[in-house]
Amino acid sequence: MKNLISFIFCVILSITFLPIACQTITEQPSKPNVILIMADDIGYECLSINGSTSYKTPVLDSLANKGINFTKAISQPLCTPSRVKIMTGKFNFKNYEYFTYLNPKEKSFGNLFKENGYKTAIVGKWQLNGIAHKLKGFNDNTRPNHFGFDEYSLWQLTKLKSYGERFANPYIEQNGKALPRDQNAYGPDIVSNYAIDFIKRNKDQPFFIYYPMLLVHSPFVPTPDSPEWESLETRSKQEDRFYIDMVAYMDKIIGRIVNELKTQGIADNTLLYFIGDNGTKTTLVSLTENGPIRGGKGNTITHGNHVPMVASWPGKIKKPYTYSGLINFTDFYATFCDILGVANESDGLSMIDLLYGEKLLERKTVTTYYDPMWSANVTQFRNVFSQNSRYKLYKDGKFYDMENDILEKSPLSDKELSEDQKIIKAKLADELARFPSLPETSFVR
Repeated sequence: MKNLISFIFCVILSITFLPIACQTITEQPSKPNVILIMADDIGYECLSINGSTSYKTPVLDSLANKGINFTKAISQPLCTPSRVKIMTGKFNFKNYEYFTYLNPKEKSFGNLFKENGYKTAIVGKWQLNGIAHKLKGFNDNTRPNHFGFDEYSLWQLTKLKSYGERFANPYIEQNGKALPRDQNAYGPDIVSNYAIDFIKRNKDQPFFIYYPMLLVHSPFVPTPDSPEWESLETRSKQEDRFYIDMVAYMDKIIGRIVNELKTQGIADNTLLYFIGDNGTKTTLVSLTENGPIRGGKGNTITHGNHVPMVASWPGKIKKPYTYSGLINFTDFYATFCDILGVANESDGLSMIDLLYGEKLLERKTVTTYYDPMWSANVTQFRNVFSQNSRYKLYKDGKFYDMENDILEKSPLSDKELSEDQKIIKAKLADELARFPSLPETSFVR
């Protein structure tokens, strides 16, 4: 009888405290998955949520409407300067050496996630081995692994685009091997399908995917959704009008990734960022609710470095909103440090509080050190400048009101400044003083 009473007592204890124990285990926070998608050559004006009437981006619009739409994200005006900056969290004067190159001595956010127990992958565009200049290790197909990525599916890793463009019949290197060429294959599909497969295989552990997209860079050619894709003769036809199709396909690919996260039941615990690397190509004029905008890629005007940015994290972002504060490309690395619970090694400020909806980012200015060391028509814009949400001051002394002079054609003279403008200019000058000046001469590499 005594044993029976003891047994019943134990059962009651188990029934009473088991739910509490289970609840404790369930509520323990798990590390979030992180996906950073960066489109190639797309300015702020190209998302329909940002007022575009030329293009439709329903997937990104939906993510922004359910997450955070950032309206003042500031990139570098050109691709490699932006990529080096975002991957390392450092200003260009610290580690930008050549166009299309990232020095292996640098630490990337791939290394950061791998060091902290994440499975990591990079898919899309690499273009960081220095192949155009045949720098040391330019043909090293393990370079993505060196920068912390367990797996990769990439275009322009060890071969120039003369070996195969990124779109139809692409030349893609995947985990140490070149994929067989296929005239019916489409590069963006190959790399995005790899990302989706990576999600399936790693759904039960924290992962990081960096997806520097092949889209929407020139050449502007048909996509598999374009009627011209049906014929080999017209599949590689180049016309600016195909940019509309390419933007739509970019959005479609992001939708595939989002749907896979939902299918695997991990969408709530996945932080997904979308951002552009620089402004739209200068041959393109996009129509918007506020009038036509010509792309400013390579230039330091607003249309050269004002890029779209969206954050989606269903499990954390409970109240969707638009954020109009300034975001610098160094901020991603800082945010990832916060997510991982490690010291911030970057030049940026963490966005973690914005993602939690707790407070604003404490930034009043963004400063850009820009020496592209590329073609002469781009290098002419080299400069160092600091800006707040409205005004911009260059190292060469030119001061602009971007609200009333977005193309920066008429610098403000000191004699016409109001007292408030004088204060703002002085603050921007103090910020600029923290940055080195450009070398007196620059050469195109």
